[in-house]
Parts: sequence; structure tokens; C-alpha cells
Amino acid sequence: MPAMPLEEIPTVGLLGRAYNQLGADIFRRLAADGPADTRPSHGNVLEHLEIEDGLRLTDIANRAGITPQSVGALVDELEELSYVERRVDPQDRRAKRIHLTAKGRKNARRSWEVLMALEQELSEQLGARRLAQLRKVLLEILESTAGE
Repeated sequence: MPAMPLEEIPTVGLLGRAYNQLGADIFRRLAADGPADTRPSHGNVLEHLEIEDGLRLTDIANRAGITPQSVGALVDELEELSYVERRVDPQDRRAKRIHLTAKGRKNARRSWEVLMALEQELSEQLGARRLAQLRKVLLEILESTAGE
């Protein structure tokens, strides 16, 4: 089957491709000047902890849209690499929360720098007005699908 032209791909498919392409670019940039011991899939955990440190595994899974078992395996790997640690949840001593370590926080700071550089590049490519429109539309999509 021949490749479908980009113009024929549904919008949701284009959003997915753009997300994957930007994610790969972020990972490439991080690996170029830092430890290359993480994989793109680790972003399913790290990107949520970079925003809100100290989440339950099930919360990460819900936000990432993947199974708790998959998140558990990723957390195990990241814990072994010293990016995260499990701590007792002060609200429920039977539960654990996942927290960034010092190495994880350093990676989060570098990730933020890469994101801001990409944001600037998008602004230069699209122009400030179109980027603001894109942000508005993406926020509308997120708000309309929240809680589903």
C-alpha cells in the first residue's frame, strides 16, 4: 500500500505525528548534551513529574494514557537509573508516590530549556500570531476532552 499524502491524513493523525516528531526531537536534543541513558518512552513518566512532582503511579498512568503496568515498568527503569524514587504517600501510608531525584530535577530543567528553544523555533516558523492561535485551539481541544 503506498504512503498516504500528509494532506489526506485526518487532523487527529496529524496531531499524533506532530507529537511523535516533536517528542523524538526533544529526546535527540537531550541525548546530544546529556546522559543518553533514557528512552523516549520514559517521557511518559518524566513529563508528568516535571509539572507536578510526587504523583501516584495510577495518576501518571491516567495522564499518560497508558496502563499502570506499563508505567510501573517505566518507573522501575527510571528508579534504577536514579531519575525517580518511590516514597510513602503521606495521605495513605499503604500507597507510594513517585518523585524526581536530584538527577531527575536536573533532567527536568534541561527538558524545560529544550522545550523553550522549540517554542521559540515554532514562533519563528509560524509567527507569534499563528502560534498563539495554535495554542488556543490546542487548549480548546484539551478542555473539551478533559475527563473523558
